[in-house]
Amino acid sequence: MRVLALDYGSARCGCALSDPTGTIANPLDAVTAPGTRAGMTKIVALVSARDVQRVVVGLPLSLRGDDTDQTREARAFAQRLARRLGDGIVVELYDERFTTRIAQRVRQGNASEDSRAAAVLLESWLAAGES
Repeated sequence: MRVLALDYGSARCGCALSDPTGTIANPLDAVTAPGTRAGMTKIVALVSARDVQRVVVGLPLSLRGDDTDQTREARAFAQRLARRLGDGIVVELYDERFTTRIAQRVRQGNASEDSRAAAVLLESWLAAGES
């Protein structure tokens, strides 16, 4: 099963894709302005082109696990994406605390920090056996 992880931000959305076995997370190009019609269209096209069955959206909780303005924005984005993708694709939220800090220390080719953070998020989700 292919899984797409999204590190949502209003300016950029980092993207990472699992291999078909759900073992390896590879960063992809980030999508700019993901909340816009054009940005959402790019993500929907990515899901279709890569035969994605599940999308994991990073949930930016505070260090204490509370919701913030960013958390609410990510939830709203995930809901809009789920509506656009329809019933065939599962969209879920997953705690992304510390993914950006970890991504800052890890280099994966020319991938943006946002997409490296999405890869860290996906690796965590895969390791937790959430599928």
